[in-house]
Amino acid sequence: MAADAAAVAQLWQPLELTQPEVYEQVQDDFLLNLSFWANIALAGISILVFLYMGRNLENSKSKLIFVATLMVPLVSISSYTGLASGLTISFLEMPPGHALAGEEVLTMWGRYLTWALSTPMILLALGLLAGTNLTKLFTAITADIAMCVTGLAAALTVSSHGLRWFWYFLSCTFFLVVLYILLVEWPKDAEAAGTAEIFNLLKILTVVMWLGYPIVWGLGAEGLAVLEAVWITSWAYSVLDIVAKYIFAFLLLNWLVSNESIISEFGWSADTGAGAATPADD
Repeated sequence: MAADAAAVAQLWQPLELTQPEVYEQVQDDFLLNLSFWANIALAGISILVFLYMGRNLENSKSKLIFVATLMVPLVSISSYTGLASGLTISFLEMPPGHALAGEEVLTMWGRYLTWALSTPMILLALGLLAGTNLTKLFTAITADIAMCVTGLAAALTVSSHGLRWFWYFLSCTFFLVVLYILLVEWPKDAEAAGTAEIFNLLKILTVVMWLGYPIVWGLGAEGLAVLEAVWITSWAYSVLDIVAKYIFAFLLLNWLVSNESIISEFGWSADTGAGAATPADD
């Protein structure tokens, strides 16, 4: 009888899905799978377009901005391939207190991992465009990486519902640091560098889009589960990525190739570090 009871208990115990099984689940959800492959296609097209756009850049700082911008779709195509293949997806049982407590929820943790690689490149390009100093650039990038890593922790923590939200709010705290630099510090640097017009456009686009990510997490299946369908959450993230990455990068590179002389005349030099024209620390 004890053996029978153990066998029954084992039947009810959720089994960890293998990668092929996760892949099959993704393939069976057409809209979820489409949200991945749409971004793979757009990232691939973006890489080719950006390589063509930046082919004639000559200034070292312009080239550094170009490389940082190009890294965004390069990381994205890797990210979405990992999601589409089931490599960076897991099914996690939500803890007590969660709206879906006891249920296994598909968690796309690979997004957070690759955001920690792609979003610093966006900030690097923006910081260089603004002609900021290395202290502000380092602060923005490290706070951004911390934001992504703590967001990953929020997604993967299943031991406590409260700890999930603690990680979430800790991630939002790091995000506030990034927002302060984007909205307060770098606009002054961009004004001095003569790049305020394009910087302010990209700043607004970045801030508005990036605010969408914590909102989607909070409303999605991993948070309050208001948007319970995983494909809805995935498409929300995918649309945000399209605007915050590919459209952002196109606007930046399109301006850069036409205004390379402005970049070469002022600001941080990729060859020598902080140049003589670099704005002083506040």
